[in-house]
Amino acid sequence: MWTGILYALAAGLMWGLVFISPLLLPGYPAALQSVGRYLAFGLIALPLAWMDRRTLRMLAPEDWLEALKLAAVGGLLYYLCLASAIQLAGAPLPTVIIGTLPVVIAITANIRDAHRDGRLSWLSLAPSLVLITTGLACVNSAELAALDHPSTADLWRYARGALLAFGAVACWTWYPLRNADWLRRHPDRSPRAWATAQGLATLPLALIGYALLWFFMKATAQPFSMPFGPQPWRFVGLMAAIALFASWLGALCWNTASQRLPTALAGQLIVFETLAALTYAFILRGHAPGGLTLTGVALLVAGVAWAVRIKPRPIELAVE
Repeated sequence: MWTGILYALAAGLMWGLVFISPLLLPGYPAALQSVGRYLAFGLIALPLAWMDRRTLRMLAPEDWLEALKLAAVGGLLYYLCLASAIQLAGAPLPTVIIGTLPVVIAITANIRDAHRDGRLSWLSLAPSLVLITTGLACVNSAELAALDHPSTADLWRYARGALLAFGAVACWTWYPLRNADWLRRHPDRSPRAWATAQGLATLPLALIGYALLWFFMKATAQPFSMPFGPQPWRFVGLMAAIALFASWLGALCWNTASQRLPTALAGQLIVFETLAALTYAFILRGHAPGGLTLTGVALLVAGVAWAVRIKPRPIELAVE
């Protein structure tokens, strides 16, 4: 279990990087950042696929279809929603909304997967969920207070960002549950090869998306220099870095954690992504978080610490 927790921590540290990329590329459309990231991921997966060619040959057509679905929803659509939300509302607000994932996934998985993983009793799980939810509320309150008498236009912008962040939550509630289903059905398969398979599956989707976006911008005469925008080296470098660390290596660590941990517990450990993203955002801002934000972070950590102490029991023995 502790090995799985360490892998989940590593995944969270790398996934946190995706929350600052839209801030470093403010003039770039979110759609371009999404297809750019996953185009880079697909290209990085090509040489990695050669290393795992024997394992990848074992995948059936239905496995590749599953990889395609996971890439489309948990990759392209998720990052499109997230990057748009960050550009509209800044990093902290979408981060704390995405931070509700541990609660959402834990509840969903505990209802959905109890027969497979055992039941984490609601009585034992409640303190962890309360601590995490309270921590997220503290962070969110601090960020909303920092808006300082926003105009109606500002509020509408933040509201749209929040709605898109909730769309990202929906995508990433579906993704880890569906991904864990495949991994638990195939315990003999390499998590690294499965991460590479998703990279290969996303390559044609990203290529088509990039071409359609380029055509749309040209057809509508938008003042944006395709294919790499006004800062080509920064764009290409960031997309490559995020593709390698967040998409492939992060997926590898998360797949390894998913094979070792109950889904309800793994879902709560996504809180590491929230903590990493907040840390990176405040480093980028150049100042430390306030007391309320730090209180929220402490509650998040306490909630995770409580959760890892809970051991699932067979459903017939679990006490509600």
